[in-house]
Formats: sequence, C-alpha cells, structure tokens
Amino acid sequence: MIIFEDKQSVVFQSALFKVLSTVIFTEDAVIVVDPAMLPHEVNEIRALVDDRIADRELIVIFTHGDFDHIVGYPEFKDAMKIGSLGMDKHANKREKVQLINDFDNEYYIDRLGEREYPEFDEVIDHDGQTYQVGSTKLTFYLAPGHTSDGLFTVLESHGIWVAGDYLSDFELPFLNDSSIAYKNTLEKAKEILASYNIRLMIPGHGSHTTDQKEILKRIHMAEKYIYALEEAVIKKDMDKIAELGKQHPYPSSFTKSCHEENVKVIRHDAKKPNGN
Repeated sequence: MIIFEDKQSVVFQSALFKVLSTVIFTEDAVIVVDPAMLPHEVNEIRALVDDRIADRELIVIFTHGDFDHIVGYPEFKDAMKIGSLGMDKHANKREKVQLINDFDNEYYIDRLGEREYPEFDEVIDHDGQTYQVGSTKLTFYLAPGHTSDGLFTVLESHGIWVAGDYLSDFELPFLNDSSIAYKNTLEKAKEILASYNIRLMIPGHGSHTTDQKEILKRIHMAEKYIYALEEAVIKKDMDKIAELGKQHPYPSSFTKSCHEENVKVIRHDAKKPNGN
C-alpha cells in the first residue's frame, strides 16, 4: 500500500516484513528502488510506473541482494538496472533465488514468470559513483555491514536518500556481514546527512521520515544496540545479551536467530587485530 506520496515520490509498504519500495519521478527518469513483495504489490508499483513514465527512462535500483528486496526484479527487466559490485559478483545467487522459491512455495504464492537474480547494466564499485540521465544525477555509496553488498542512493536534487536495510524506525541492526563494517556504514550515514539537504529518507523496512533529527536518532539507536552488544559479548554478560535480544520487536524464532547471529558476528569480529 502507499504510505507516502508527494509530487516527486511514492513510497509503498508491503504487508510482509514492512518492506518499503520507492518510486521517484524526475524530469528525465522514473526511478524504482526494491520493488516488493507480494505479486499484487509489485503489480501495483509497475502499474503506477507504466501510467506515469511517458518518454522518461526507467531505472531500477536494488539496495542489496536479500530475497525480499530482489523478488520484484522479473517485472522490471526492461529497466536500466543498477546494483553494487557485491551484488553483481555475489557468490550465492542461486541460493537467493531458491529463498524466493521456498518462500513462495511455503505460502502458495504464484508469480508470473521465473524467479531470477538481477542482472545489472550499471555496477557501483566505489563511494561517490554517479549515474546521470539528463539533469537527473544519482549518487551512490557502498553500505556493507548488514550484508556485504549494501548500497545507499542519494538524489541530491530532490533531497531523497534510499538507505536499504539501515535506519529503520523499529528494526534493530542485523549484522549478517560485519559489525565493524556496519559501524563504518553508520559513520557514512552521518556524513551523508551532513553533506546533503535530505528531506526524505526511506529505509528498507518500517517507515520513511522527513525529519533529519529522526534520521540521526535512528543512527544513534543502531549504534547504541551494537556497542551495548559488543560490550556484553566481550564481558560474557549473558544476562545483558539476553536482555538486548528482547529489544527486537515482533519477537519470533526469526528475530531470535537474528540476534544469535549478531552475537556470533561480534564474537568473530572481536578476534580481529585492532577490530579491523
């Protein structure tokens, strides 16, 4: 469903996982980020694009390769497709597609066409890399930590920042890649906030925000959780570790396993020389 709309952008929120999909309209392009997730939801996004695109270029950006963010790819194969080098060179592309198949089979979901992993026309391999069509310029920043292939996208002219699976209003960090990289990405998030006049920030799950103070609050919330968990793991404070695990909203076997994975990642990272 649509949870935010103005002249430049529309934000959709899926009924599943509160996944956010973004559509941005500029003079030269229609930009779609992470079209998700149920078939009728992806179709709603595609219908909006088809209704408004006219003669503009269609660009689709994927923030990372998790299955809930790439599931809509087959409906947008005709677009200019952009992703990070980590996504393009991902070693487990077949496993990502299998996760879509497993999910759909478990819930009896039918989709048109084959489930596929995205193929990219433009690959982002460094911070500050841009893609431009007409006067529309997109600037990208690598965002590892949650996954190794994360990507931030900034449309400076519109003050829009799409952050992928960071800066949620409710979801605590999932450190699937590295706690060290995640903290570095949070520092990068502060730099982006300081460098651009951001008027709309869209995370991967939850709710968008138009308030820069709220963005900073979300950065600090993520930092607080990571540093507290690091301290608890180093001190082997099992009570504190358990307490932090209970801070995950929507308690389930999934959030429990995510917290346990966070603990494993931090233990692994703590063994690295100088935390690098």
